[in-house]
Amino acid sequence: MKGTWAVVLCSVLLIAAEIQGQLAYGQGRCSCTGKGSDFIQRKALGKIEVIPKSSSCDHVEIIATMKPTGEQRCLNPNSKWVQKMMTALIKKRSSQSTHL
Repeated sequence: MKGTWAVVLCSVLLIAAEIQGQLAYGQGRCSCTGKGSDFIQRKALGKIEVIPKSSSCDHVEIIATMKPTGEQRCLNPNSKWVQKMMTALIKKRSSQSTHL
């Protein structure tokens, strides 16, 4: 089941339509507008939230919360760096859950 979740998430990220750029609160159906950032400093990364396609937004959105400011930035799911980072996070999370 854990491996299935990882495959589904990776598939969604690879199939995702072009993400839009900055966080836009209450404007339109999606949280992000523009294509999003292709890279952020890993040290500044606090939290990552993946929002799948839905009836209210037709593409995957990846929102990074920066530390220590709490600023939120949209990431481009088509960026090679973002895809590598997400794959590494999935591997880390699945290895942690198997060791519990």
